Amino acid sequence: MTSSAHHGQQTPPSESDAAVLEAVATGIPSALSDLGHLVRIPGMAWPAFDQTQLERSAEAVAALVDGTGVFDEVRVLRSAVPGTDELGQPAVLAIRAARNGKPTILLYAHHDVQPPGDDELWETPPFEPTVRDGRLYGRGAADDKAGIMAHVASIRAVSEVLGDDLDLGIAMFIEGEEEYGSRSFAQFLSDNKEALRADAIVVADSGNWDSVTPGLTVSLRGNARFTMRVRTLDHASHSGMFGGAVPDAMMATVKLLSTLWNDDGSVAVEGLLERDAPTPDYSEATLRDEAGLLPGTTPVGNGTILSRIWNKPAITLIGIDATSVAAASNTLLPEVTVVISARVAPGQTGEEAYEVLQDHLRAHAPFGAELTFSEADLGNGFLADTSGWAAALTRDAMRDAYGVAPIDLGVGGSIPFIADLVREFPAAQILVTGVEDPHSRAHSPNESLHLDTFRHAVATEALLLSRMNGVDL
Repeated sequence: MTSSAHHGQQTPPSESDAAVLEAVATGIPSALSDLGHLVRIPGMAWPAFDQTQLERSAEAVAALVDGTGVFDEVRVLRSAVPGTDELGQPAVLAIRAARNGKPTILLYAHHDVQPPGDDELWETPPFEPTVRDGRLYGRGAADDKAGIMAHVASIRAVSEVLGDDLDLGIAMFIEGEEEYGSRSFAQFLSDNKEALRADAIVVADSGNWDSVTPGLTVSLRGNARFTMRVRTLDHASHSGMFGGAVPDAMMATVKLLSTLWNDDGSVAVEGLLERDAPTPDYSEATLRDEAGLLPGTTPVGNGTILSRIWNKPAITLIGIDATSVAAASNTLLPEVTVVISARVAPGQTGEEAYEVLQDHLRAHAPFGAELTFSEADLGNGFLADTSGWAAALTRDAMRDAYGVAPIDLGVGGSIPFIADLVREFPAAQILVTGVEDPHSRAHSPNESLHLDTFRHAVATEALLLSRMNGVDL
């Protein structure tokens, strides 16, 4: 393999690099305009929402991808959801064959978005893209329609500069159900394995160290999300008649859940593992700023802050079904249902973590409460091998686009489908990048994209594509 890549300190851009960066800068306004059009489409994969909007979103993405003029084929496809008679949500697949011994790169992003939640919590309407203070606000503006436009804009710039000299193979997979659990992802990979086969895979669905410092994500936590029903009675009973002698389901649930954490908030489940790895400096003040921690609230856990987020498990109660406050009465509840979301340290499988959690909860169920587990959603973490040539090219491109050396990041969140990519394409180098910064508020009200970060992300990918075009396999 030969390459024109350079390493070490930032150097003046070559003539080719300068042309690519100029093309990126010229194309940013149209890229942001196209991003705004995508943000206006409320494409959510949950069946409760209008599915024609998700189809409209897929068609809009396909038109943008096809409009680059570099692909041999662009299609909107669906694959089956394993174990059901359903089809998954519409994805966009684009293919361009490599020429003259050049490598192939697969570019991933997703066009579906999280539901907006309470519209009243948004300062501007969630599906009306709005620019203020150097940020573009709107649902999906960062997660992950900006990832789509980073791919499209970088391809536009490289195609403009290289023209007929663009020999790089490019495949693009824009998923339509990432926020809905990527239910047909593995089947889609299997159905389109040859079309998606690549030497390097860029997953543009992560973040950066901050708004000026790029990050290459090298580890992700896995996940184990499940529903637990707690029953103590076969029917509701009067709390005055039987309270004090009969355990209600809420009492049992509260006592049971409290066993999941130590007094300092760290996880108390034996068998949930931790990863021993160094982390960069990260202050409590930064945590407070980025997470929105209230002044009187203290952080939880032990060890360095980033080790708690990147390398240790976490358990969160994310849903509960019980009598509402408005409907409360003096009644002993017969059952309570909760949803538990565990983040699993890299290196431990989601399946193993789920088994450990079930064992712990059964062993600690108070008063002989009856537990039922269901609806498990499990995913494995990710530890990247960053020793390959594609990772070196990516770090160089980040440094030259941002003007700042990148930082290798761990991420506390999960991208479970990366395990599917590793399984299907074991020889491919997987590069997890992103357009978000710590203030993007993905999944939350007032989600936003930092515009300078977007510009730098596009420049990074354009330099990467251009330099990969100079690689001979």
